[in-house]
Amino acid sequence: MDPHASATPSRWVQRWAPLIRPGGTVLDVACGSGRHVHWLSQRGLRVTGVDRDGAALAGLRGTPGVEQLVEADIEQGPWPFPGRTFDAVLVTNYLWRPLFPLLRAAVGDGGLLIHETFADGQQAIGRPSRAEFLLQPGELLREAVGLRVVAYEDGYEEPPARFVQRIVAMRSAAGGDAPPRYRLDAGG
Repeated sequence: MDPHASATPSRWVQRWAPLIRPGGTVLDVACGSGRHVHWLSQRGLRVTGVDRDGAALAGLRGTPGVEQLVEADIEQGPWPFPGRTFDAVLVTNYLWRPLFPLLRAAVGDGGLLIHETFADGQQAIGRPSRAEFLLQPGELLREAVGLRVVAYEDGYEEPPARFVQRIVAMRSAAGGDAPPRYRLDAGG
């Protein structure tokens, strides 16, 4: 089974999405055909999706709760959201390291970074297999600098069989004196 082809929302996203501010804004990076765009918008969140595949985005037009769909090659072109922040930035099954600072900057006060993608070890069992598409041990932890890590995993799972690394990290709310309270069992 191709782990890129699932129409089912990621279990990681399902678990941690309840931490997103009710009615909040979400940026789904490399959203593809929109498995998370649909799922998040059905939960009352206002979703912006970005992908370079215009045909995939066309299938999302008219979806209730979708605020914006942006066709852009975020690897070759400019970042389409300069200065804009979101209540959550979501990245799944996608890795382009030069975006890490932009992704962090797009997380608003009290917002979340939810990132899940393939990790070193995947090359032994399938695609992707090239090092530039696989996270190295602890890489997402290092890239979450300035954010408070809520949850982190790095390992092997099945089905589908894959090596994965994932993180949920939160930016402190502006003027927040007390540490944020978030339930570690947020999704159930």
